[in-house]
Amino acid sequence: MPQFVFAYHGGQMPDTPEEGAKLMARWEAWMAGLGDAMVNPGHPVGKSSTVSSSGVTNDGGSNPLSGFSLVEADTIDAAIEMAKGCPHIEHGTIEIAETMKM
Repeated sequence: MPQFVFAYHGGQMPDTPEEGAKLMARWEAWMAGLGDAMVNPGHPVGKSSTVSSSGVTNDGGSNPLSGFSLVEADTIDAAIEMAKGCPHIEHGTIEIAETMKM
């Protein structure tokens, strides 16, 4: 079955530990709802650097990566439907791309 990367962009840290716990519970419920389709729940990521032929920047660009997950779905449309239920879309975006087997 095809696998898709969910690349999370944007977002912010919760203001209080209580808000953080509520958000984590929503993430856990969303991931559990995906069942075996959630291949790798991934992780949030920290500050990023971008390497190009013209040098290195340490700002992550205009829309820096904030985390990732890996899911299995029959089609990209099915993966998009999965992403629509993710709590991240309330404060950021999710880029979805099929992984290519080499």
